[in-house]
Order: sequence, then C-alpha cells, then structure tokens
Amino acid sequence: MNRISRRASAVILIVLGCITFVLVGPPQSALTVPPHVQESPRRGGDVAETMNFGRHFQQLGVEGSIAIYDLNSDRLYQHNPQRNATAFLPASTFKILNSLISLETRVISNEIAVLTWDGIQRQIPAWNRDLNMREAMKLSAVWFYQVLARRVGHEQMQKWVAKVGYGNQKIGNKDDIDKFWLEGELRITPNEQIQFLRRLYKNNLPFSERSLSMVKDIIIVEQTPDYTIRAKTGWANFGEQTKPQIGWYVGYLEKDKNVYFFATNIDIRNNNDGAARIELTRRCFKDIGLL
Repeated sequence: MNRISRRASAVILIVLGCITFVLVGPPQSALTVPPHVQESPRRGGDVAETMNFGRHFQQLGVEGSIAIYDLNSDRLYQHNPQRNATAFLPASTFKILNSLISLETRVISNEIAVLTWDGIQRQIPAWNRDLNMREAMKLSAVWFYQVLARRVGHEQMQKWVAKVGYGNQKIGNKDDIDKFWLEGELRITPNEQIQFLRRLYKNNLPFSERSLSMVKDIIIVEQTPDYTIRAKTGWANFGEQTKPQIGWYVGYLEKDKNVYFFATNIDIRNNNDGAARIELTRRCFKDIGLL
C-alpha cells in the first residue's frame, strides 16, 4: 500500500507542476535580460553606435561615410555602413604603407633622407623641389613616392602588400609600379583602413620597430597637451574631370590613454570638398566629445 501511495503522490506532484508551468510560465533565469535592454555583444567593433553624423554631411553638402572605432570600449561609431564596406582606390593614403615598405627595404635610409627633384613642374607648386620623406608625407608629394615605389620594384612591392594583406592586394603588372594606388586595381574599404591602422598602432605589421616608429612620427598632423592625431589624406583621380573623385582622411586620435581610429570617405565634386574631409572628421570627433 505504501508503495502505491508514494507512486500516486508522485503522479499528483507532476500533474500540479505541469499545470503551474502552463498557467504561470517557466521560471526566468537570473541571467536573462529582457530583450529591450540587452546590449549587443562587443566583438571586434561590431557594435555600431547610433550618432547623427549625417547632419554634418548635409551641412557641408557632401556624400560619403565615416567610421570611428573606440579601442578601449570596442565600439564602432559610423555613418553610411554600406559605404564603409565598399572598396575604393586608396590614393595617397597608401603612402603610409609605401613609407613602411621603403624604409624596411632600405631603398631610402630614413625619414630625413632627401630625394632630388627631377625638375618636372607639377600641379602642386610645393612639390617642385628636393624633398625628404617627412616633407613629402606632409605635402602628399606624388613624385616622391613614385620614385620610392620604382626603387622597391614590382616583385618586392607585391610581396609586401600581400604580406600585410592590404585591401585586395592587387598592384597590377610591372608597368603599374608607380601608379597602382592612384589609378590601378588596388582597392581598400574604410573598414579595412581602420583594421590596417589598428595593426600599425599595435606594431602588429611585419616591419621593424624602427620603420614603424618613423612612419608613426611623420604622420602626426596635430599634437596638443590633450591629444595627438596621426593621419593621412587621399584624393583619388585628383584633377580628373571625367572620373569619379574620391576623398579620404584616415588615421587615429590618441587621448586619455585611449585610441580612436577613423576613416572618412567622400565624393569630391568641387575644390571645397577637399577641405570637407578633415572638417567632417573633426565635427564627428566633437560629437563623441574628443575635441
């Protein structure tokens, strides 16, 4: 009898439990967060913070995108994410990698070694003189970096671009050695620019500490007691009226023991848009409270 009673009691408890589950619902885990307050997982900058960067593009009358990655918080602030995943000619932003390769292969000894101007008059008057790498980076002197690329040579250049994994890694044939980043097949997305810059900052590129340190130094564009900005502009199809002109401003801002990597990319339709690359970036920095 006792055995039958125990079985009956067990059955009753199971039935009551099922009824309670149906009426009340399953118990909620203490670790479960209601969907409306859950945060997205923070994996490698996948979190896209909502900021109204678009108004700056509208006010300046330009089309384009921006991505700003906060290293410590692992947050990505951006406008026009589709464009941030679209590949473009790197134009003069490639000078960062060109400098690293040229220093590493010793086709130029250091950032103050001078290359002699060939006497050809070019459209930017400041280019028409002897220059060192520090000056050429600041002036974005195309001829200087074309000389370096020819000295590196097609085989070595292709090896290093592939080793770094820069963009689509396509530098064309030997005849393209001094123009593949300006009008060739090489393409890189704004998101890939940020990944490259993160590796530069962390010394996680296949170059010596000497080469990395020199390049980081020559790309400083602004330094104050509060922050440092290292950056490079780019202007694809500069002066070409029949081709789409694309403007870049890429780099990183160091402030309060944190780093903010950025890539601004816009359509350039007139000469005023060139200055908009930097102005847009600074306005977005102000939105985040960096400037």
